[in-house]
Amino acid sequence: MQTDKKLDKYFYITGWIVIALITVLVMIVKINGIGILHKMPPCAFNKVTGLYCPGCGGTRATIALFRGQIIRSFRFHPFVLYGFVVGGWFMISQTIQRISKDRIKIGMHFRPVYLWIALAIVLINWLVKNAFILIGGIDLLD
Repeated sequence: MQTDKKLDKYFYITGWIVIALITVLVMIVKINGIGILHKMPPCAFNKVTGLYCPGCGGTRATIALFRGQIIRSFRFHPFVLYGFVVGGWFMISQTIQRISKDRIKIGMHFRPVYLWIALAIVLINWLVKNAFILIGGIDLLD
């Protein structure tokens, strides 16, 4: 399957922008000692329905991942770990290939299947968490 080098370039540039923004955010949080979970507004979908939205748990999963709590991060929202692994490998492999001037051809390329996998993870996570609430009264995010 052919890949579009221009698309890879856009994802690569976007990846560095995201890394820079996350670095700045982490530094601000560390310097100011802000408890980010206490500053976030509650999920409106959860407040109205009592159920989780497809993104519920994402912030907690990200914080757990930054703390090195991989299993906890996965439990809160598996998409975060998936995105970190796939995005991380994309950035590392593309950087190696670019630095080597294409002599080392290990650069991961964008494929639509990665987005379909991400969508499946989000939907399955949403269905499972809400099924636990509706059927067993068990809140998996507590």
